Amino acid sequence: MIRNLLLAFVICGLSLQIQAKTYPFPPQGSRIVGKIIYHEVQKGETVAHIADAYNVGFLNMMEANPGVDPFLPQVGHVVTIPARTILPDVPWQGIVVNLAELRLYYFEPEKRLVHIFPVGIGRIGRDTPEMETKISQKRPNPTWTPPQSIRAEYRKKGIELPAVVPAGPDNPLGLFALRLAYGAGDYLIHGTNKDFGIGLRVSAGCIRMNPKDIDWLFHHVNVGEKVRVIDEPVKVSLEPDRSVFVEAHEPLTRSNGSKKVLTLPQELVWWMAEFHHSDQKAKAALMTKNGIPIEVVKAQ
Repeated sequence: MIRNLLLAFVICGLSLQIQAKTYPFPPQGSRIVGKIIYHEVQKGETVAHIADAYNVGFLNMMEANPGVDPFLPQVGHVVTIPARTILPDVPWQGIVVNLAELRLYYFEPEKRLVHIFPVGIGRIGRDTPEMETKISQKRPNPTWTPPQSIRAEYRKKGIELPAVVPAGPDNPLGLFALRLAYGAGDYLIHGTNKDFGIGLRVSAGCIRMNPKDIDWLFHHVNVGEKVRVIDEPVKVSLEPDRSVFVEAHEPLTRSNGSKKVLTLPQELVWWMAEFHHSDQKAKAALMTKNGIPIEVVKAQ
């Protein structure tokens, strides 16, 4: 009976997945969107296959399912799909990329909608920088001009890159690219011609999206759209019913080897002390780092 109920919930989760990346803004005073979904592993599935099916990031899946073999998850094992999240503590407008959770948010305040996508970001040594900028150019069928630093990296591997990679199936930028005005304009939000790398730190600093996701985003944003790139591994929501949720992610290792120290916002610490709430569950959420909103104070 329990197994049948669980399977029914999994099937329900699969139907929800079609709409899983678009949510109405949460009620006034809340910052939480989405629902946790459960999936029973089928024969031949890997964590990457499951992540792609639900359009969530690979590292998000691994955070939510510690101990699961990414290549050979046990058939019949039920994994958690991290499709519930706390919205970042920034203005809900334009594009927001939270590096710590490898997610891109596109806010449409006039429609009160938020669209959430997994992304790949810069690998260690090619960190994607935090920034406040805008889209300076939209390029369908982009060509790629590898910078000298990238050409030198490939040359060390015995690969001589062409001066310009033409548009097409061999272009690592995919079919669509959004140039950011930050710095010299070297950073892009773009697609990919590979079947891996979304939800991972694999790029040379650009923000990489699934082909279907960049196709959608490209046709919904305009030149001049605001873009904010943040690194927020800990997110907190004090809900209208006075419950508190904490969502913690493994902090990024930067090129210099440093990591952000996970701490609770001082305002939350003061609030919990004033109302005599224990911070034990909140500290446990920081230690767990499972990337899922955890209720650390029950509703009043």
